[in-house]
Amino acid sequence: MIDLKLLQKEFESVSAKLTRKGVDATLIEELKVKNEELKVAKKAYEELQALQNAMSKEFGIYKREGKDIAELKAKVDANKVKIAEALETQRVKQEALESLAMAIPNMPDDSVADGADEDDNVEIKKVLTPKEFDFEVKEHWELAEKNGWIDFERGVKLATSRFSASFGMGARLERALINFMLDFNRSRGFEEVSVPALVNRKALEGTGQLPKFEDDLYKIDGQELFLIPTAEVPVTNLYQDEILSADELPKKMTAYTSCFRKEAGAAGRDTRGMIRQHQFHKVELVTIAKPDESEKIFNEMVECASDILTALELPHRLVNLCTGDLGFSASYTTDIEVWLPGQNTYREISSISNTKEFQARRAKIRYKNGKKNEFVHTLNGSSLAVGRTLVAIMENFQNEDGSIDIPKVLHPYLGMN
Repeated sequence: MIDLKLLQKEFESVSAKLTRKGVDATLIEELKVKNEELKVAKKAYEELQALQNAMSKEFGIYKREGKDIAELKAKVDANKVKIAEALETQRVKQEALESLAMAIPNMPDDSVADGADEDDNVEIKKVLTPKEFDFEVKEHWELAEKNGWIDFERGVKLATSRFSASFGMGARLERALINFMLDFNRSRGFEEVSVPALVNRKALEGTGQLPKFEDDLYKIDGQELFLIPTAEVPVTNLYQDEILSADELPKKMTAYTSCFRKEAGAAGRDTRGMIRQHQFHKVELVTIAKPDESEKIFNEMVECASDILTALELPHRLVNLCTGDLGFSASYTTDIEVWLPGQNTYREISSISNTKEFQARRAKIRYKNGKKNEFVHTLNGSSLAVGRTLVAIMENFQNEDGSIDIPKVLHPYLGMN
């Protein structure tokens, strides 16, 4: 959640940053109205409280001087009623502002470039050179079907569209990738954790998926439980409503989970193959850090995810997202896009974000900084999306006859010499 104290102090500056991120002007105006209503309510309460304090002092003087206190006592009692009413009004106005603020995205960092959409993202660098093929390359769904690795029709039969089933080497490769990624992340100092695939509403509010993106979540009927859209949700919320010691930080974690998304806003996009599935496997990186360490750790996380692709011999590029493509909770984000020769383009395979205090404020994750309790910074990123990595391997390691080579780094995980 955005800093409401900062909003009250520097409304114009905060609203300008929110405008850069594409927040609708009417929503910003509503935020301003509710902010002003809260300020008025606070002022009214403070004035009544000041009057109460003054009358209390006067009351003491009257008693010492033996004056009649009946009239003054009646005023004090009447003012107490007004104070209680003013306090309730302030509470209602505070809740209204906080409720609206829960639907307001994080402010973009000053370093983020202005832009409308992904076309305005800024490329940082390319890593590895795409292979030149001397035959017509196939897309991953053709290769998957030819090699018997993935069966899309049986996935649909078991569930609905955008589900698939893996067989043989396809299934083994998914497991090998998961283990390789977890081992790689552990070697970079990220502790492996295992978390539930179901979370409650509070957890999703903490990381920013709720209330705005409820339509994209799978909810358990009759319960306030949701299937996770990403391991970022349960891993970050492991420390929800806690005060950590400075010595505990940073907490660098990695987790493998299945993820579930309705893809409500992606109708008609990537309907064929494994690029956009309702259920997919992902290895995640999450860090809880002190504010002065978060930028350094962000760069470490980007490097870690990129180095996994390099180890897999997969060409990729790094891009900084512009304001129009930045996620709801992110202050700044670097996407990693892997080269897919079948599509002749780079496609997102990882998104590393620093949310700064935004998620920590929502989830109430703090740390002891001297005598003060301050909000931590939270960071998250894919390392990596398993299905998309498998897609990239199929397309980049294909042979003319449709067979697929296996990256050497995965051979030990598959019992290959």
